[in-house]
Amino acid sequence: MGSAAFYRVVADATVVAHLAFILYVAAGGFLAWRLPRTIGLHIAAVAWGFTGLLVGIDCPLTHLESWARVQVGQAPLPSSGFIDHYLTGVLYPESAAGAIQISVALGVVLSWAGYGILRVRTRSTFAHTPSGHVGS
Repeated sequence: MGSAAFYRVVADATVVAHLAFILYVAAGGFLAWRLPRTIGLHIAAVAWGFTGLLVGIDCPLTHLESWARVQVGQAPLPSSGFIDHYLTGVLYPESAAGAIQISVALGVVLSWAGYGILRVRTRSTFAHTPSGHVGS
């Protein structure tokens, strides 16, 4: 594989990783309902994602993709970043960006609330069975 092909693969893999991260931020709390041990990772991902949006911290994945694109002679990502380049105006209109962010935040809060309810129910069921075993 030549160096240009390598950098294209790096850029493309970074796009996939970035999309996976964004999807995980949006829906990982629901995954934690099924896999409770993932809640800590989800909290960390949400903290990073929302801090990046609210404070404007640059994402290292955006820098990696831009670097790889430049290595093959393409323009780097615009300074507005990954979401604005790939999602805003493509998956939803620019005028809906605020509503999308609020919807994702509400989805995260609801997933965490559901996670909390499930954990309380699980503990309650566990505490009320002989020898702590669920079921007969």
